[in-house]
Amino acid sequence: MNTLQHSVVHRLPQSYRWGAGPMGTCVEPLILNSHKADDDLIGLTLLSQSGKQAWEIMQMIKDALTEIQLNCAVVEWAGEPCLFVARHDECAATCRLKNFGVGIAETFRGGSS
Repeated sequence: MNTLQHSVVHRLPQSYRWGAGPMGTCVEPLILNSHKADDDLIGLTLLSQSGKQAWEIMQMIKDALTEIQLNCAVVEWAGEPCLFVARHDECAATCRLKNFGVGIAETFRGGSS
């Protein structure tokens, strides 16, 4: 059974960039309304699993993206494993994940009735 088919990811609300240290080991949030740069990252967090299983699933997701030559890294953010990928690769990344059966949670913006 494909474990990824039971996984759901959600896009983190901010943009990020690689932090100090070796690339792929640390991220930092970008200031809101800052100019979008080529090195902007988006983060995906796992909603469907937690703990050790979340780290394993995120590594599988990273491997699926690496197979199509997307640079990405799994980094701890707010105590959870999060996958970070270049903003310009977001569409390719989400398409690949959908092909593996990963659910992509969307933010609902409710209006007043």
